[in-house]
Amino acid sequence: MTSNRSEAAATGELPLEGLTVVSLEQAVAAPLATRHLADLGARVVKVERVGDGDFARDYDSAVRGLAAHFVWLNRGKESFAVDVKSPAGIDAVKALVAGADVFVQNLAPGAADRLGLGADVLRADHPELVVVNMSGYGTDGPMRDRKAYDLLVQSETGLCSITGTPETAVKTGIPTSDIAAGMYALTSIQAALLRRHRTGVGATIDVSMFDATAEWLGYPMYLQMYQDRQVPRMGLAHTSITPYDKYPTSDGEILIGVQNDRGWRTLVTEVLGLPDLANDPRYATNVERVRRRHEVDKLVGDATSRFTAADLDEKLAAAGIPAAQLRDLRGLIEHPQITSRDRWRDVDTEAGVVRGLLPPMNFRDVELPMRPVPALGQHTDAVLAGLGLTDAQITGLRDAGIVG
Repeated sequence: MTSNRSEAAATGELPLEGLTVVSLEQAVAAPLATRHLADLGARVVKVERVGDGDFARDYDSAVRGLAAHFVWLNRGKESFAVDVKSPAGIDAVKALVAGADVFVQNLAPGAADRLGLGADVLRADHPELVVVNMSGYGTDGPMRDRKAYDLLVQSETGLCSITGTPETAVKTGIPTSDIAAGMYALTSIQAALLRRHRTGVGATIDVSMFDATAEWLGYPMYLQMYQDRQVPRMGLAHTSITPYDKYPTSDGEILIGVQNDRGWRTLVTEVLGLPDLANDPRYATNVERVRRRHEVDKLVGDATSRFTAADLDEKLAAAGIPAAQLRDLRGLIEHPQITSRDRWRDVDTEAGVVRGLLPPMNFRDVELPMRPVPALGQHTDAVLAGLGLTDAQITGLRDAGIVG
């Protein structure tokens, strides 16, 4: 793998070096959690179906013929292609798990138990194992057996009801429920490993997309419970703060977010040249500004229209007023906050080198690795050899279609 940065500063040990993770995973939630474990140094063996693999491999062909989701979520892993419905195949997976520290699965409800990969079975002989079961709706309740996809969970939890414009509810532009569950799985795994270091005992952990998303909705949920108030859909605006929205400039627009009354006074006196508004009782407090939201937005918008976006951005930054440009994805790719900090790295794939962003966990003594994205079954032989199988046995399994 190539790198854009000198390796001289990378002198520390990777945090999860020496740990082995086996994941029977697909789509987004579990692969996100295990990819971060791989980033942190763990060996991650991804168990995939022979022939097809993780169905996220076929979502699109956007990255040199590979699927964007798969490239994003699966670097640094070993791909073990095996038929888990065959006795020999499931025996190989069980043998692999027996030597692992963590087992993660996000199969359809009940599928892991039917395969003999339930937590109670696996931990009966290996109580030190950390098992993470990921699901859509959890282990009980009326929806526990329902299949769940990100859009469906966003809808069931009410996330869609507060996202979008006043006229239209929308899902978020990224798979928020998947990502939420993946991050809670990651946190839980690391916590369980830390506890195991003290006690020697592993854990069985259940993480659902529904619970993870509901946790992220805590603020609007409390408004509903204690004020009987559904948070309205506001587009880019904030339901509880004003001015907090996009505002026009002479050549575009800019986002401004004023968090408190002191910020309001600074905005109107030092930036917009409207000092009379600073202590006007109609606008001096956030409560009054929210009550007169449309008036405030018009006053601010009329004033911001006199500036170019670049000039206004500079003035806002100098005054300490939070502001941002409304960028598209090309703007992110070319963002100076990324390029000036040298965040891009090269990542190997079966289709050639692609770019990837460094993980957001920045250790000052070691750079987290950006290891290759695996081809389907790329590591099958090595995994089986590590379990003690001979070349002849591996060939026999392949000829029988049990591994690929």
